[in-house]
Amino acid sequence: MRRLRHAFVILTLITFTFIIAVVLGTPQARASETVDPIQDPPSSLLRLASVHLTETTPPPPPEQDTCLHCHLGGSIDNIWTPLARWIVFGFGGLVFLVGAYRAGSGWVTRKPWKPLWARAVDWLDDRFQIVEPIRAILDKPVPMFATRWMYCLGGITFTLLIIQAVTGTMLAFYYKPTPEAAYASIQFIETEVRFGAAIRAIHHWSANGVVVMVVAHMVRVFIHGAYKAPRELNWLSGALLLILTFAFGLTGYLLPWDQQAYWATTVSTEIAGGIPQIGDILLVFMRGGWDVSAVTLSRFYALHVLVLPVGALGLLAIHFLMIRRLGIHRPL
Repeated sequence: MRRLRHAFVILTLITFTFIIAVVLGTPQARASETVDPIQDPPSSLLRLASVHLTETTPPPPPEQDTCLHCHLGGSIDNIWTPLARWIVFGFGGLVFLVGAYRAGSGWVTRKPWKPLWARAVDWLDDRFQIVEPIRAILDKPVPMFATRWMYCLGGITFTLLIIQAVTGTMLAFYYKPTPEAAYASIQFIETEVRFGAAIRAIHHWSANGVVVMVVAHMVRVFIHGAYKAPRELNWLSGALLLILTFAFGLTGYLLPWDQQAYWATTVSTEIAGGIPQIGDILLVFMRGGWDVSAVTLSRFYALHVLVLPVGALGLLAIHFLMIRRLGIHRPL
């Protein structure tokens, strides 16, 4: 009996999935083809199938290719109809499938419904025993003094860093790190890409927020004496994260490749070049030569999106692990 119930549920899901696939994927007949399936069903269907199998439609030229425009030109006016169809039918199909699976599972097993994510966690825990170690890390009591607003500055900084990572990844899809195309790609993001100006503004203001919050966080730590033993390494990792934050700002400032970015980078690298003994080496390393050029732009872009994020992730992991190990410092 249980096998029959399983078979019934599976057959229902397969049938509905097939119906959705047919509705979404059936090509429309051409206007030139007059097919009357009522008068002559077999021959009409065969003739319609032969039209779609034997005839090929050449792709439209680039200036008329709406799909090319929606992906490269930022215009999605011509895909709202198929997009809405996929959203409506896809969401409706998912709702039906989840509901049918939930009802069928309860009918077959005669047990209370258990969410899919809980089943996935149980499946992984049976094989790798991961629930208890994770629970030991997450289920840690937070003292009442740590719920004050001043103790949230580090968490706000981390949240802003996540926003930076997400918006920066979205901007990287359209940005071109070359002197010829960098400024034009920024203008393209601002004017052509849907929500591009908003995403760039969020990235810009979140970057300012990171600097403000990380400085405020370190001031709070210093005033409360949280840098003292046994938390010296936590303070050092935070100081290194502050340096990386300024490095993020310096490398990202050049990427628009306008006059302000060019001369600001020139001045900042000249300041680094004035350091005794290692100034010239540092200047050449940052610029990729003696002048700010295309090599400088590509080098700053690589540092901004590859090297600095990896270093920040490592230091953040060390920072958080030591906080979990030593706990939050009590106020004075």
